[in-house]
Amino acid sequence: MQYKIANNETEMCPQLWEHAVHPEVELLYYPLLERTGMVKHCFTTRAGGVSEGIFSTLNLSFTRGDDPDAVRQNYLRVAEAMGVAYDSIVCSDQTHTTNVRYVTKQDAGCGLTRARTYQDVDGLITDVPGLTLATFYADCVPLYFVDPVHRAIGLSHSGWRGTVSRMGQVTIQAMKEKFGTVASDLICAIGPSICMDCYEVSADVAKAFSQAFGSGVSRMLLDKKNGKYQLDLWEANRQVLLEAGVLPEHLSCTNICTCCNAKQLFSHRASQGKRGNLGAFLCIK
Repeated sequence: MQYKIANNETEMCPQLWEHAVHPEVELLYYPLLERTGMVKHCFTTRAGGVSEGIFSTLNLSFTRGDDPDAVRQNYLRVAEAMGVAYDSIVCSDQTHTTNVRYVTKQDAGCGLTRARTYQDVDGLITDVPGLTLATFYADCVPLYFVDPVHRAIGLSHSGWRGTVSRMGQVTIQAMKEKFGTVASDLICAIGPSICMDCYEVSADVAKAFSQAFGSGVSRMLLDKKNGKYQLDLWEANRQVLLEAGVLPEHLSCTNICTCCNAKQLFSHRASQGKRGNLGAFLCIK
């Protein structure tokens, strides 16, 4: 599958690799995370599922009108491709918060094989091997965290609200409090999401970023002089992670835009909301 590569001038921005790990399902992964030897992970594409119409084909959302049996089959295919147990998956409950939850084996299956026991959770952390964290996307930013020292992981959803509230920093702090994680030890990735060229925002959003990032906002915000702005969520999240103590050489940033590649990836903006969900998955071996 070929992708249009976004213009991204971030210094530490190795290209996201494609990796076909299943005869049907095509998944994306980061070599930087793979090289830890500690985790299994992926970011899904639209390819290889059984859903139809606007959900074609690998939709992972139960809440947008798709056939639930088709969605479950899609999860089964992803789990098989990753080599993880279907009932090991723990799903977020995303509402654009910065709430981060520590999950254990008692949470396995939440949001998939059984009802969630929690609400309003946009970030998940764990140190339990075999437990598979899952968060969901259609333009927002996936953030992956791997702590090879304490053998712990985190996975967080960061839209513009999460980004301006520094979801990456909040996740790192949660890992520090729970596991003793030191930010400079972390191996992190910023996943496929909407690029600056595609992401136009209003003046109130631009003002929120200006207040949150100060002089650093000049690298992530372009004033169109018509009351609208172009916002670079990749650069904003990169700044958040670096300021939290992540080393530049430990951070891989995407250059694949969901909106530019709406045939391969679900995009809320490109589809005007008529779409399914992509998934980010992360598991300690």
